[in-house]
Amino acid sequence: MPNDNRPNILMIMADQLGPFLTGAYGHPIVKTPNLDRLVREGIRFDTAYSPYPLCAPARACMMTGRYASRIRCVDNASPLACDEPTFAHYLSLAGYDSVLSGKMHFVGPDQLHGFRTRLTTDIYPSDFKWVTSRQGQGKPMFPDHPHALMYATPKIGLAKWSMYLDYDEETQMRAIQYLYSRRITTGDANADPRTSGNTNISASEDERQPFFLCVSYHHPHEPFIVTKDLWDMYEGERIDIPEVPPNLKATYSMQDKWLNIFHGVDWVNHLMDPKSLYVLRRAYYGLVSYIDAKVGELLGALEKAGLKDNTIVIFTSDHGDMLCEKGMVQKRTFYEWSTRVPLIVSFPDERSQGTKVKQPVSLIDLAPTLLDMAEVRAENRLPMDGKSVMGLMDGSDSQAREVFSEYHSEGVYATCFMIRSGKYKYNYVHGHGAQLFDLENDPNEWQNLSGQPEFKELEDALRAQILTTFDPDEIERDVLTSLPKQNLIRAAMKKNDTHWDYTPIFDGAKQYVR
Repeated sequence: MPNDNRPNILMIMADQLGPFLTGAYGHPIVKTPNLDRLVREGIRFDTAYSPYPLCAPARACMMTGRYASRIRCVDNASPLACDEPTFAHYLSLAGYDSVLSGKMHFVGPDQLHGFRTRLTTDIYPSDFKWVTSRQGQGKPMFPDHPHALMYATPKIGLAKWSMYLDYDEETQMRAIQYLYSRRITTGDANADPRTSGNTNISASEDERQPFFLCVSYHHPHEPFIVTKDLWDMYEGERIDIPEVPPNLKATYSMQDKWLNIFHGVDWVNHLMDPKSLYVLRRAYYGLVSYIDAKVGELLGALEKAGLKDNTIVIFTSDHGDMLCEKGMVQKRTFYEWSTRVPLIVSFPDERSQGTKVKQPVSLIDLAPTLLDMAEVRAENRLPMDGKSVMGLMDGSDSQAREVFSEYHSEGVYATCFMIRSGKYKYNYVHGHGAQLFDLENDPNEWQNLSGQPEFKELEDALRAQILTTFDPDEIERDVLTSLPKQNLIRAAMKKNDTHWDYTPIFDGAKQYVR
């Protein structure tokens, strides 16, 4: 085991959290004091994107540093292949104790993907239960339970409790338990987990071994139900609700039209009712503050365990949520509310404190960045699509960056791409048109500049970059080939009662006082 002073790394992930409804990114009402603290003490990325605005593919891209179409992980039932190296593999090889508490939405029999251990099971299916279909274009995929129902009353608002809160509470408890097991010893035998007999986590490891701990929550992902304390937090506060123009449907791309059918938007007549929108946003505010409180508890545990002075803290999410902006729900689209993510990094030595990074970055950049943080040498790495952001944080890299996002399955019927370049965003639906937005002058993405003569050269250049980087027809063939295979295997697994769900093992004979 290396005898060094490399930093520990604590990566905290929310699910379906965009930056726009956080105090850390300037919202005047939403209370996020702990994220605010991370921003003050660290670096905030103001233009960070999901490489694929959907849970499982976004996380697979983040962990591998590669585009979704290249690792063939394009929907929430796509397996991440066991021979795809992840940052957890690299960190484990580099001597880090790599541990996951909470969600990572791995699909397939490999439920570790380089992590030494998982402290919880996952919250969603690990098999092909959620395989989608490309048949029946124009028909809802989930006609009995359209997603849009979860964005309107009576499915939103107050509740005493939920199994989703159960999950996040367990995720938190296991993570804090792990941090305390790694605490700096003080000479008190009771303070040293290695004398307490707990070998479930790291008792047998060298004390100097650094750790990588990923703590990944379900919230503020729907269902948007909150306990009374979270609801009351926003009593009397001004709650923003989206405004939409009368010609809303005329602004939709073909991707948007497909997704609105997939989500069942037209099935919920009162989706855009102001009273329902108020409840939706107020509940979401509460769930954001819930996640912020969890961040505060983790930061407090770092301090109590004596780990703060040698631990890098990263906060991010897999994608955002439309939250009825533009009359749309969930994610899967390339609008800012769906594709933008928060990204905050805080170093223990307070380097670059208070820095705001404006260059576009992507979650796929996290993998090479983590390897830089862990001092994994370049010759020990395989190629990645992502680029480290270390230079952006210390100011040594000032080159312009462009980032891509993809979406090819689960609700759409063609390959879809996005490129962010400077102030422009270009959305391309292969064979079905495009959108071009000037985000500096049109941050809400209402004015589609695609097809206007003065933007032809720019549009042609951005489309050429997409088509140079990706092969839409090959990706389409991959998607259509994979779906029947997954459906066949799903049927066989159901018949055989086969499961890939992860079950964490806690050996009671080696816990506490024995």
